[in-house]
Amino acid sequence: MRLSLGSKISIGVISVSVIFAILKMSELLEKAKNYIAEKVGNFPKPEASITDVDVKGLNSDGMKYLAKVSVKNPYSTSIPICEINYTLKSSEREIASGTIPDPGSLKASDITLLDVPVTVAHSILLSLARDIGKDWDIDYQLDIYLIIDLPVFGNFTIPLSQKGEFKLPSFSDIFA
Repeated sequence: MRLSLGSKISIGVISVSVIFAILKMSELLEKAKNYIAEKVGNFPKPEASITDVDVKGLNSDGMKYLAKVSVKNPYSTSIPICEINYTLKSSEREIASGTIPDPGSLKASDITLLDVPVTVAHSILLSLARDIGKDWDIDYQLDIYLIIDLPVFGNFTIPLSQKGEFKLPSFSDIFA
């Protein structure tokens, strides 16, 4: 089969037309993507804060802490929480971490209070003796990540962080 000069030019024009159409489609998709990103950015999202972190006690596993998290749901329907991830650090070193799978749902158009229990092993507490010895407290940073399932958008992570110090119970507090 032989191609004439006219058929080669026709094929060239078609190829240029296809490339031009692909470029136009790419521009259109980019505009659509920017439009959706702008609209989603202005969409209300759940908001959360760490309201309290307390020492809850000492047992055979280690020192128990409890973080309280307040989450405001702006939607008129409950939203499932996929999981809660947390990391507790002291002196830039991770001393506890964990995941709480499927902790429930956020109440519709309301504030939901969540408890995030954290345990620091005795062996870790002993390694923190230098920090504890100074003022009988532990300086900490608690990072919590709430992963919720927003309809249409999919999983959405709310990052939270708080720095502070835990005052440790004295020996008289433990044995009283």
